[in-house]
Amino acid sequence: MRMRLMLLGGGNALGQALIRLGAEEDIGFLAPRPPESGWDAASLTQLLDDTRPDALVNLAYYFDWFQAEAVSEVRLAAQERAVERLAELCQHHQIRLLQPSSYRVFDGSRATAYSEKDEPLPLGSLGQALWRIEQSVRAACPRHVLLRFGWLLDESPEGLLGRFLARAERDTSLFLADDRRGNPTPVDDAARVILAVLKQLDCQAPLWGTYHYGGHEATTALALGQAVLSEARHLRDNLVEEIVAQAHAARPDAGQEPQHAVLACKKILHTFGIKPRAWRAGLPSLLDRYYRHV
Repeated sequence: MRMRLMLLGGGNALGQALIRLGAEEDIGFLAPRPPESGWDAASLTQLLDDTRPDALVNLAYYFDWFQAEAVSEVRLAAQERAVERLAELCQHHQIRLLQPSSYRVFDGSRATAYSEKDEPLPLGSLGQALWRIEQSVRAACPRHVLLRFGWLLDESPEGLLGRFLARAERDTSLFLADDRRGNPTPVDDAARVILAVLKQLDCQAPLWGTYHYGGHEATTALALGQAVLSEARHLRDNLVEEIVAQAHAARPDAGQEPQHAVLACKKILHTFGIKPRAWRAGLPSLLDRYYRHV
């Protein structure tokens, strides 16, 4: 790798997966520790003035965007301002910017898979913030790759998977939507995709723009929960037996979470040669890491 790579958010689950995977191929990241209060416009300005990397992967707000149960609008607004400043700095210093985004920019009203050409129409405050962030990155920094991911799964105890597994040990029955669909995507797979994109950018390929990625085989929230529990029972024997199908509309997060969140991944395949991997294959190592940490 000729490019000097910087990673913001090296301490979270996706950042750690990216560092692990890079190390296997002798690809290193400059991963600065964030300030106590987190990255903001001023600290980012100082950082990039001092370091001038060739490419930057911004996972600084990964947990809030992909794993948190709720994020305040004040916090999201501060993150928006920081990313807008980051994009301006990347343009100023000619740094390539790889910025994650999410299926949440769509409202989930169509039953077929969303492509990059479909018009975003986000539901809740997080989706709306992500859509504004995407627009500010496009406007400020032409040399960007925006990667919209499907349902990201990681081993963090407070994350999506961790909260589900905690309920599976505590509750007598679980309710999951059988009419909500998406692409489960283990963090190791997401890290593989980010690394593959960086390698092509290292070859000076000007493949800027927006791309979708989600694990192979779209599924329902109910079927995902059943698959996770089936795998988790190899490691724990005190997990709930009863999973009850529930309509998406009856779920407490129906106003925030798109019902249909399946992403079409043809563009990333045709442009970068990145093939979707089966998400089920990633569950054993993910659950092993989760249970080692709890």
